[in-house]
Amino acid sequence: MNDTVIHVGGASPYDVVVGHGLAARLPEVLGDSVERVAVLYAGTLGALADPIVDTLVEHYDVLALGLPEGERAKTAPVAADCWEALGEAGFTRSDAVVTIGGGASTDLGGFVAATWLRGVRVAHVPTTVLAMVDAAVGGKTGINTGAGKNLVGSFHEPAGVLCDLSLLATLPREELVAGLGEVVKCGFIADPAILDLVERTDPAALTVDSPELRELVERAIRVKVDVVVDDLRETGGTDGHPGREVLNYGHTLAHAIERTSDYSVRHGEAVAIGCVYVAELAARAGSLDPAVVERHRAAFSRVGLPTSYDAPFEALHEAMRIDKKARGSQLRFVVLDELASPRILAGPSEEDLRAAYAALASDG
Repeated sequence: MNDTVIHVGGASPYDVVVGHGLAARLPEVLGDSVERVAVLYAGTLGALADPIVDTLVEHYDVLALGLPEGERAKTAPVAADCWEALGEAGFTRSDAVVTIGGGASTDLGGFVAATWLRGVRVAHVPTTVLAMVDAAVGGKTGINTGAGKNLVGSFHEPAGVLCDLSLLATLPREELVAGLGEVVKCGFIADPAILDLVERTDPAALTVDSPELRELVERAIRVKVDVVVDDLRETGGTDGHPGREVLNYGHTLAHAIERTSDYSVRHGEAVAIGCVYVAELAARAGSLDPAVVERHRAAFSRVGLPTSYDAPFEALHEAMRIDKKARGSQLRFVVLDELASPRILAGPSEEDLRAAYAALASDG
C-alpha cells in the first residue's frame, strides 16, 4: 500500500506521512541546510532506533541522546541535560532535532527543540499508536512538574511527522491498545465512522499490518489536523465550538488519574476512563442521551480499555483543579450534546461531579 500524506496547513505547514519503511524520508523533511541532527530517543528502543540513526548518519553529523522511559523523560532536569549536550556539540539555529519514541519522547524532544536558541527544526518519528495520533501531531510540546502534567511547554510545529507503522511491530499489545484510547475519543468528538469501524471489527484483527488499524490511525490524525489548523494555540473556536480544547475530551479526569497514580495508569487508559466520566457528567447536565453514554463504555471496552475507576474522589477533584482548562476556581469540561457535537461545560455542580464519578466507580 502506498504512503498516505496528510497535509497540515497554517502558518508553518508540514506533512504527516503514514506508511511503512519511512526512515529514508527524513533528509527530505529536514532539508539540505541542516548540518547537525540531535536524535532524542527512548533509551529502551535500542535496535528499533538504530536503522533511523544510520540513515541520518549518511547525511548529517548525528548526536544521539538517550532519554528515560515514559513520563520520566518529561522533566526539567532531562531537558536541561539535552540543552547542555546541544551546547557542547555546538548546535546552531540551522541544525535540527529528531525524536524517536512514544508521546513522552516527542513532547520532551519538541520542547527541547522549541527552546534551544528559541526554536530549531524538529521532526518526529513516533513509535506508538498514541504518539502517532496525538503527541507527535499539532505542535504542542511540554514537560511535567510536581504540580501536574504538561504544565510547562510551548507551541512548536514540526517540520514533518513520519508515522512508520512497521515500528509498531515490537510494541506490547497493551501499549497498542492504550493508544486506541485517543483514537476512540476522536470518534466521539468528530468522526463517528471511527466508532462504526471499531464496533464491526474483531479487536484481535487490529494488528500492525491490518488495514483496519491503519484506517483508524489515519482517521484520528485527520481529526486532530482539522482541529489544530483552525486553532493552533488553543485560543478558542468560533460559533460556540471549543476549538482545540475539544481534543482534551476526557483529559481533565485523565490527567488527574495519571498524576495521582504516579503515572502507573497509561495515558490512553486514563483517557478512556475520562471520556466515560464526562459522558456521565453530560448526561447529568441533561445534554447527552444515556444511550450515547453506554456507547462510550461499549466502544472503549471493546478494544480492551478500562471504563471504570475506583479511587478517592477528593484527591482526583483537587488534581482536576490544576488542569490547564480550569479558569480560576471554575472547572471546565469538554462534553457532548450528541455525537460529534462538543461544547464546554463550565462550573458543573459538585453534586453532578460526584454523581458522575460514583457512576464511573460502579461502572454504570
